[in-house]
Amino acid sequence: MIAAVVAGVALAGVAMLLRWLSRGLLPKWIVPVFAGLGMLSYSIWSEYSWFDRMNLALPGIAVSWKNEETAFWRPWSYIEPVTTRFTAVDLKTVQRNPAQPGLVIVDILLAARWQPVTPVKVVYDCQNTRRADLHDASISIADDGSLVGAEWINVGADDAALKIACASG
Repeated sequence: MIAAVVAGVALAGVAMLLRWLSRGLLPKWIVPVFAGLGMLSYSIWSEYSWFDRMNLALPGIAVSWKNEETAFWRPWSYIEPVTTRFTAVDLKTVQRNPAQPGLVIVDILLAARWQPVTPVKVVYDCQNTRRADLHDASISIADDGSLVGAEWINVGADDAALKIACASG
């Protein structure tokens, strides 16, 4: 919000300078118009660059899904949709047990605009194309490396996060 206001004030200053250089030939209304254009331009830039800025801020991730939205209050989003959230595999957290090489433990990062990034610990079974979320304290890893008490969800061989997790490490 502060950056948008600063952009508006900066462009209003440019408009005032142009009015001064033209010795008042330019109309007074260009000052608020330039201020509004500055704030709107910054807001549009901020929306479209958020996804790229997040990818730079989170090194060592591989994006597995992203949500692109259009909205009537953002008419420019009909030309190119805006990415508002995504999921990514944190490649720095990949763990494998030598006794169970088909199982991979990773953090899946849930990122949404205006929200903090939330990590979710997940185990992927690469051979059976399924996953189990490690959110319950009753889930444990046995001595042989197998998962005990997990609720498996079939995700299919075409699941992007499964492919990334199983190919890493």
